[in-house]
Amino acid sequence: MKIDIPAATSSPTWRTLEAFIREQVQTCLQRVLEEEVDELLGRARHERRAADAVGYRNGYGKPRQVALMNGTITVRRPRVRGLDARFESRILPLFQRRTPDVATLLPELYLHGLSSGDFTLALRGLLGDGAPLSASSVQRLTEDWQRDYAQWRRQDLAALEPVYVWADGIYVKAGLESTKAALLVLIAALADGTKVVLAVESGHRESAESWAEILRDLTARGFRAPACVVGDGALGLWNAVGQVWPHVAEQRCWNHKLRNVVDAVPLKHQPDVQAAVQKIAAAESVVDAERERQRFHRDYRLRFPKACERLDRDWARMLTYYQFPKEHWRHLRTTNVVESPFAAVRLRTTAAKRFKKVERATAIIWRLLQVAEKRFRKLNAPEQCRDVFRGVRYADGIEVPVVSSTEKAAA
Repeated sequence: MKIDIPAATSSPTWRTLEAFIREQVQTCLQRVLEEEVDELLGRARHERRAADAVGYRNGYGKPRQVALMNGTITVRRPRVRGLDARFESRILPLFQRRTPDVATLLPELYLHGLSSGDFTLALRGLLGDGAPLSASSVQRLTEDWQRDYAQWRRQDLAALEPVYVWADGIYVKAGLESTKAALLVLIAALADGTKVVLAVESGHRESAESWAEILRDLTARGFRAPACVVGDGALGLWNAVGQVWPHVAEQRCWNHKLRNVVDAVPLKHQPDVQAAVQKIAAAESVVDAERERQRFHRDYRLRFPKACERLDRDWARMLTYYQFPKEHWRHLRTTNVVESPFAAVRLRTTAAKRFKKVERATAIIWRLLQVAEKRFRKLNAPEQCRDVFRGVRYADGIEVPVVSSTEKAAA
């Protein structure tokens, strides 16, 4: 339908520009509502109704305030009677007091740092005094995340081509809960080098049962076992991986190992010990890493035996990344893929005491990770992810040539 906006009766000044624009939008919207009824009835407001015509105007509803992105306006919705079915406006449906853009904006602002109690103070000046910005209205909008989260947990994963999976348990304090909730998070790297969030589930202290339940659920939804799983030293994770994905390579996080070793020495010696551990992790081959480990033992075995014991613990899992392309080592040595997005999550959840239930915290943190997922960077040398997915083998980061049966016989 064509809309003609009349020329302004007076020129606005800079100080009255916002009010002038809202007034014009209000006039325009009221006219569009009138034209919608004219189109429905086939006649203008003051035209005589034909004898066989169906439907007639019946005044207006109560003045309704509608929140737009540029402010709040007041309109009156025309009422129509005498139709076979109830008249439903396509422009301003019943009971709607905000546009879809405003409805999307409010939970996003809540997600990124604005507490529900701050909406009135922060947005009244932008959307106007009549804007529907109560804490309860914001809470109703955020409940959509819980429905979206439940649907996301059921989606089919058969189309994914996983290469690596990072797993970590993140502890977040939920407002009225007596203990911190362990959120078990899985992020996968795919054959094209991109990364996606696989799972965000609340678990009991990273137990083997909690991890195994998540892995079984992923498998039931069509997810294929990756080439390697990267995690910290939690025994529950590795027990679960051994049960559900017994043939997957396992890599422990060097950042966690570094913190564990450094914590076992006095403060004044920590910089030297940290440098020595970092030198082990940066070795160019398994042989070089073993050589650096022996050097660490010679330097610190007598003075700091506990540090040496912590370094040796689960040593085989510390060197798994040498079985994959050298360009991927920096991604595989740590669980930073999971921990980096959670820097913003922790800031967000610490800033406000809003999580009365773990389920609500999980849904909101999942939504934060969905936003962060859009900014996940690809792995280095993403073209090599496809080779890893196909089963190409590597030794010390270099591809191992495939020897055919004929070559083996000749040898």
